[in-house]
Amino acid sequence: MYNFDKRIPRENTNNVKYDLRETYFGNKNVLPMWVADMDFETPDFITKAVIERANHLIYGYSFRPEGYYQSMINWVKRRLAWELQKEWLLFTPGIVPAINFSVHTYTHPGDGIIVQTPVYFPFFSAIKNNGRKLIENQLILSDGQYTMDFDDLEKKAKDAKMLFLSNPHNPVGRCWTSEELQQLSEICLKNNVIVISDEIHNDLILPGFRHTPTAILSDEITQNTVTCIAPSKTFNIAGLSTSTVIIQNDTLRKKFESTLEKLHISSGNLFGTVASQAGYTHGDRWLDELLKYVGENFNYLGNVLENEFSSLKLIKAEATYLGWIDFRETGMTDKAIKDSLIHKAELGLSHGPIFGSGGSGFQRINLAVPRSVVEEAVERLKTVFS
Repeated sequence: MYNFDKRIPRENTNNVKYDLRETYFGNKNVLPMWVADMDFETPDFITKAVIERANHLIYGYSFRPEGYYQSMINWVKRRLAWELQKEWLLFTPGIVPAINFSVHTYTHPGDGIIVQTPVYFPFFSAIKNNGRKLIENQLILSDGQYTMDFDDLEKKAKDAKMLFLSNPHNPVGRCWTSEELQQLSEICLKNNVIVISDEIHNDLILPGFRHTPTAILSDEITQNTVTCIAPSKTFNIAGLSTSTVIIQNDTLRKKFESTLEKLHISSGNLFGTVASQAGYTHGDRWLDELLKYVGENFNYLGNVLENEFSSLKLIKAEATYLGWIDFRETGMTDKAIKDSLIHKAELGLSHGPIFGSGGSGFQRINLAVPRSVVEEAVERLKTVFS
């Protein structure tokens, strides 16, 4: 029903991925597969709703209608079997802002915050820029799969007040199991460490896997978890700056709400509200087709790297549309890998070391693109790495 093979020119639309290539890479000709938004059309049921609202030519102060809340509650119940209540829901202009707000709300300067590296790099700036102490609990890579290092976490949780959890994990693509989340959460409970669970990719689960929201594991874990979700990755509407923070613990929620009120920042984006409600109401079939297509992109790239490249491997992904490519067997330094990709292959990927410890020797690739783009990326890789 939906055409994900269509290539849509994105140049000269003030988008980061294409229009800032020269600024970021120093080469305007790189094929950009770095920023985590899709090169697919935003689905028609969303554009129709936005255009219909835009046709009313006054864009004044607005509020979220009851239908908005109900669409989200119904979506999460359908997709995740999690029954939300309206009063648990707070709103921010994005999950990165929500992460920063949580730092201000629940910690003090000098407090330790744990991240599980390699991980989404804005976690680092949220900690360092706000005068908190970064504590890295590096994931373990064994036999092509990442797992959590619980022994290390046990030690480091004693010196922390908060943990940023990437669930599912960006960039390594793990869809954490309920057992893994349970063990992490129990360590945090024992040490009075609040879990901020970034679940922005919770809808982007590849065939054969299932997302477990951290907050549903037990009543105790529920009371210690702040969950961040958004429609931005799911429906390709990141530019509409809309996200939701789910907090069931009354005390934690009131504290977070107080932070938002002090900043006067939760009123939201009119078109973000409209787009979100449309996506959560009509988006099931589109998302199911998208996940099948992206899964096939992963299979294609993984097979090609395995069969035609001696030194590159794609880590098996369970979730997200972000692939994690292992370049370590090339024997090249990170700088040499980066320079070769940019100036010889002319391919723009996300450089592994920016994701923290464990990122050296890797590159992240965005596979939410038409198949022909993946094929072109493979041909460009062959010029250097085959």
